[in-house]
Amino acid sequence: MTGTLTDTAVEVENLTVRFRSKRSATTALDDVSMRVETGEFISIVGPSGCGKSTLLKVIAGLVRPTSGAVSLLGTPVTAPQQNIGFAFQRAALLEWRGVRKNILLQAEMRGMNRVEASARADALIELTGLTGFEKALPHELSGGMQQRVALCRALLHAPPVLLMDEPFGALDALTREGLNTELNRIWRETGTTILLVTHSIAEAVFLGTRVEVMSPRPGRLMRTLPVELPAERDYAQVMTDPTFGTLTREIRQLLGSHESH
Repeated sequence: MTGTLTDTAVEVENLTVRFRSKRSATTALDDVSMRVETGEFISIVGPSGCGKSTLLKVIAGLVRPTSGAVSLLGTPVTAPQQNIGFAFQRAALLEWRGVRKNILLQAEMRGMNRVEASARADALIELTGLTGFEKALPHELSGGMQQRVALCRALLHAPPVLLMDEPFGALDALTREGLNTELNRIWRETGTTILLVTHSIAEAVFLGTRVEVMSPRPGRLMRTLPVELPAERDYAQVMTDPTFGTLTREIRQLLGSHESH
């Protein structure tokens, strides 16, 4: 592979997505272009219904673009992708399976080597602070712990790219902050390229190496904002950093000014 292919994890070029029904046509995304380098953490924010989730689904190969192109690790996306992880808002765990078996569901679906998958599951359980809960059923876990299990499942096959669609949206503020800190640590320790869709401006800035701000539907990229903060982040420190305040205000103004038009 050439250096260009290995350095670029995701490339989106002039992407437009329209959904058609018998009665109407809706443009979800309009002429979106974006390049994500290997190891970046991209936060995507924008109003509800602006196509953020659609963008992730196109990258995953779950939605076909109307026009434009998407490539993943240098290969055009024309079908559902196997070498990604996807974390959704709902943990979607199997109620009759314990933590470890829920994580290993990924291995069963992919036909992974059992010994390697087991070792990887144990490492992820330790990494996410789930040690001691390996056999606990989903109903015995808090919402935050359920999302940790879902994250482990998404990372089990060591995907080079992880797509996250508002995974912490239903959690209380303190639990969410704790998981944000965990996710920052996981990103630093694994080197996984992450694209996160979120409605939380604070979360977007805390986690991202850059923030992509989208317009109301049809979704377009309004602004790209680099986040000049240390890779290792602690909420108490980041919240008092002037960079954090400046960026959150700028994003809020961008979204607010667009909503008023």
